Amino acid sequence: MRRFAIGILLVGLVSGLSGPARAAELVMFESALCEWCRAWHAEIGPIYPKTPEGRLAPLRRVDIAQARPADLDFIEGVRYTPTFVLVDAGREIGRIVGYAGEEAFWGQLAELVQRLAPPTGQRATD
Repeated sequence: MRRFAIGILLVGLVSGLSGPARAAELVMFESALCEWCRAWHAEIGPIYPKTPEGRLAPLRRVDIAQARPADLDFIEGVRYTPTFVLVDAGREIGRIVGYAGEEAFWGQLAELVQRLAPPTGQRATD
């Protein structure tokens, strides 16, 4: 019975962490002509959705040559590709301009993710 209760508790915690409480996205502004965008897709793209960061802030791709989706009008000043903008609840948290390789990307993204407010019901830790 105790194992069953612990299992139920773990399922609840995991579903709470991966549920819709978080509205964050990592918006990638890209171009078909961008070699650094292609490098990112080759090196990071396949694993990103499987990472904690990818589950917290799913990737949303936006072609810089196309009209920007209306719900992203608040993002200003995107001139270079790739530009990654971490957004949460309709506001920009921060951005990464360019792609300098895997190590640099993960380090920069970790700094941005730390700026996110904790999901409802959780306290921020310092």
